[in-house]
Amino acid sequence: MRGSMTGTAVTLAAGALLMASMTTASAGPATTAAKAAPPLPVLVDCQWQRDIRPTDFILACGDGNSRLSGLQWQHWGSHTATARGVNLVNDCKPYCAAGRFRYYQVTVRLDRPQVWKKDANVQHFTRMSLTYAGARPKGFQQVVTYKLWN
Repeated sequence: MRGSMTGTAVTLAAGALLMASMTTASAGPATTAAKAAPPLPVLVDCQWQRDIRPTDFILACGDGNSRLSGLQWQHWGSHTATARGVNLVNDCKPYCAAGRFRYYQVTVRLDRPQVWKKDANVQHFTRMSLTYAGARPKGFQQVVTYKLWN
């Protein structure tokens, strides 16, 4: 019985030493601190709501006659963001209330992030470019660039 107790005591002591060495090793300060990445820029909409990777976005805030829909974002980074989707544009024929929305395939690019005036801790994209894949609204260039509100 005495040999059994000695073996148990040695085993417990060894376990305690092992546990103490593991705790000491893991409790020490990290030698290399990972830097936190700055928050990504946002896209600010007509109602001053900020979003990252929205699926829809209104371009014509006053009347809603131009908007982006079905946006699928390929990239959203600290300097640029790109997506593919559809630009729905009212043809306003014979007038806007009676017009029909036409669908145009576009690539969307956001860039020029700046500090948002409503929150100095937030960066927001200030420029949007639409590149039409084929057909485009009458009078539009192949690439149309918009300055986004602040």
